[in-house]
Amino acid sequence: MKYLCLVYMEESTLRDVADSECHAFSKPLRKAGQIVSAEALHPVHTATTVRVRNGKVSTTDGPFAETKEQLAGFYLIDARDLDEALELAARIPPARVGSIEVRPVRDLVLT
Repeated sequence: MKYLCLVYMEESTLRDVADSECHAFSKPLRKAGQIVSAEALHPVHTATTVRVRNGKVSTTDGPFAETKEQLAGFYLIDARDLDEALELAARIPPARVGSIEVRPVRDLVLT
């Protein structure tokens, strides 16, 4: 089953986890086929939020919500079950300074 591990961190702590550490964590999981995709995001000031209300599109600079921690990146993993997904998420290096939200990926029903 696929799980999305959303990495949340305070922007001021982004430099506390080296990119090389995230690559080292990912490499064996990629070889094992457990990481489907993983990407880091640019800082939150580069974000734009899009909304459509009553057919009108509006855009707002920045993230959807004002919080101390912002979405910094993600890992899309393939795990046997939630227990394995949580075990892998606990090993994601930014978990030391931020948080990792783990959510099962839902298949879209095509009609």
